[in-house]
Amino acid sequence: MRTNPHQERTRVAVVGAGPAGLLLSHLLSLSGIDSVVIDVRTRADIEATMRAGILEQGTVDLMTGTGVGARLLSEGRRHEGVAIRSRGESRRIDFPSLTGRAVHLYPQHEVLKDLVAARLDDGADLRFGVGDVSVHGVTSDTPVVRFTEADGTRVELACAVVAGCDGSQGVCRTAVPRQARTDYFHAYPHGWFGILTEAPPSSDELVYAHSDRGFALISSRTPTVQRMYFQCDPAEDAAAWSDERIWAELRARVNGNGFELQEGPVIQRGVIPMRSYVVDPMSHGRLYLAGDAAHTVPPTGAKGLNLAVADVAVLCQALERFFHQGSSELLDSYGRTASDRVWRAQHFSWWMTSMLHTAPDADAFGRRRQLGEIDQLTGSRAGSAYLAEAYTGWPLALTNPDSVISDTVRRSAERAP
Repeated sequence: MRTNPHQERTRVAVVGAGPAGLLLSHLLSLSGIDSVVIDVRTRADIEATMRAGILEQGTVDLMTGTGVGARLLSEGRRHEGVAIRSRGESRRIDFPSLTGRAVHLYPQHEVLKDLVAARLDDGADLRFGVGDVSVHGVTSDTPVVRFTEADGTRVELACAVVAGCDGSQGVCRTAVPRQARTDYFHAYPHGWFGILTEAPPSSDELVYAHSDRGFALISSRTPTVQRMYFQCDPAEDAAAWSDERIWAELRARVNGNGFELQEGPVIQRGVIPMRSYVVDPMSHGRLYLAGDAAHTVPPTGAKGLNLAVADVAVLCQALERFFHQGSSELLDSYGRTASDRVWRAQHFSWWMTSMLHTAPDADAFGRRRQLGEIDQLTGSRAGSAYLAEAYTGWPLALTNPDSVISDTVRRSAERAP
C-alpha cells in the first residue's frame, strides 16, 4: 500500500547541492532565512566533483567575507597573471598592475567540501542521495518540491520559493515551460582532451597556448597533480590515446624557447564538449534558476563556478528584501540583473575560445588573423587590461543595500578599476 508523503515546509527549497545551492543556503542563513537543500548525488559524489578551480576576486571576497574562505586562503594559490603562448613565446598578462585584482586557484571540489562542512556545522538541513525529484505549483504562492529520501521516505516540501540550482541536467530548468522560455545554445566545433597527471607544476600560473596544431591549456590541481588540456574533435575516444601519444601532442603545442612541460603518469583522461547555453528568463513564477541550471559556458574563460556565485549573490539579496520587507521588486528583476553578467561572460568565453582555438575550416587568412589578434592583445595595455578585467571578474551586483552580504560585495566593487 502506498503511504501518503511526509509533509514538510521551509521558506526556500534549494534543489541542488553544487556551488550555487550550497552558497545560497549559506548566505540565506546569515540573514535568518531557513532553507532545505536536496541533491540526487551522495555527499561523497558531490565532494569528488573535479572541475575548474579559478576563483575570481569577487568570489574570493564573498567567501572569505562570509566565513567560508579560511581554507581557500591557506591552501589555495593566488595567481596574479596568466601566460599567453604564441609561436613558442610566452607573454604574461599581469593582473594587479592592470586591475588591482587577482584570482585564486582552488579546485571546485574543495569549495564544495568547505560549503558542506560549514552548512552542517551550522545545523543546516542538507539531504543527499534523494530520488524522484519534481517541482510543482511554481506559479502559485506555495510551490512544492517532491522527492524520495535515501531511506525510501516520500517527502512533499512546501515552500515560498524554489531555487533551481541542480545543473544543466536537473529538473528545474525543464520546470520552466518551453513556451515560456527562450533557449540560446551554441555548440563549438571542438572539445578539450583533459588529463590529470602526477607531476610537479610546469608553471607557477596558467598557460594558454595557441599553436598550429591547436589550443592547449596548462593548469594545476595540487603541487603533485596537474591538469592539462588540448583541443580535439568532440568525438575523440580518450581511451584510444596512450600516455606517450598524449605527451607528444602536448609537447608539440606548448614546448619551445626554454619552456618544457613537467611530465608524469596520466591518472585520468576524458573529452569535454564545448558548449554555451543561456535560458531566458532565469525565473518562472516562484522558481529561480541559478548556476548551470540557467547557463553554461565553455571552460576557456574560467567563468562557470564564478557565474554561479554571482547569481546567488543577486538572488540572496532579492530574497532578503522579499522575506524581511515583503517586497518582490528585486525578485522580479533577478533574471535581468543576473543575465547582464551572464552575457558578458558568454562573450568573454567565446572570445577567448575563438582567439586561441584553431577552427576546423580555418584558412591561411584566418590563422594569420588570429596571430594578429594575439599580438594586439598581448602588446597593448588596453587589450591586456580587457582580458585582466574580465578574467579577474567584474564587480558583483549590489541590488539591496540592506543585505547582510552588501558590505562584502561592496568591498569587492570598490576594488574595481
